[in-house]
Amino acid sequence: MRQAIIYRGEDGYWVAECPSLPGCISQGKTKQEAIANIREAIEGYIVSLEEDGLAVPGEQFEALVVAV
Repeated sequence: MRQAIIYRGEDGYWVAECPSLPGCISQGKTKQEAIANIREAIEGYIVSLEEDGLAVPGEQFEALVVAV
């Protein structure tokens, strides 16, 4: 299981990022589509690392949302 950050992008699409997997980013027209797309991106990212014989980073992300 991985944590993802989802937010509205400048173009109106929802952007989804997985901070524990650098560069693993996706988007969707809706929040649900962005979630489905980042789930697929995470799976593909991990498969690619394993196929290349590279270590899969652990999930070590913590977030704090602060309104200022």
